[in-house]
Amino acid sequence: MKIICIGRNYAKHIEELDNEKPKEPVIFMKPDSAVLLKNNPFIIPPFSQDIHYEVEVLVKINRIGKFIEQKFAHKYYDEIGLGIDFTARDLQNRLKEKGLPWEKAKAFDGSAVIGNFCHKSEIDLDNIKFQLLKNKELVQDGESSHMLWKIDELIAYVSQYFTLKIGDVIFTGTPAGVGKVAPNDVLKGMLEGKEIFQVKVK
Repeated sequence: MKIICIGRNYAKHIEELDNEKPKEPVIFMKPDSAVLLKNNPFIIPPFSQDIHYEVEVLVKINRIGKFIEQKFAHKYYDEIGLGIDFTARDLQNRLKEKGLPWEKAKAFDGSAVIGNFCHKSEIDLDNIKFQLLKNKELVQDGESSHMLWKIDELIAYVSQYFTLKIGDVIFTGTPAGVGKVAPNDVLKGMLEGKEIFQVKVK
């Protein structure tokens, strides 16, 4: 299983981190060891003092594909989910300053929360609504219509570089509102009003 992540896919999130708007999707990867096991807490790693939550719509690939045309991309997934891309922001900033890859800040153990999935027939794919609550307070409120690149565009683009396989998961980017987590925080992800995951921070 590959975890393929898209960075800088929402304009307001780009602005809040003072990043440059990309001309094409930004791609990075997480290994399968990054997946936080179900019902396990997220443990803040010792190498960071500034771990951020980033809630994202997820797409699970259901067939093998390479060089997929955008008009056929909808055939490569049936399920939509929600997850968190935990990011060591302090470490990421240091790596970016040196022009180095982000993996240590993005792909560490437990950095990928993958919640439950819903069949795409239950969801308005043109505008998926999702939220993240931290300690019952709304911190991120997203709509997929605000993506710079939509799901089918991302599948077509990613497949030019990587063969997509059954079970691969694409993290489609995070909206504005990212922030720091602290011990004892409880993060709850909502997709179209339905709870998809809940994670406690330690």
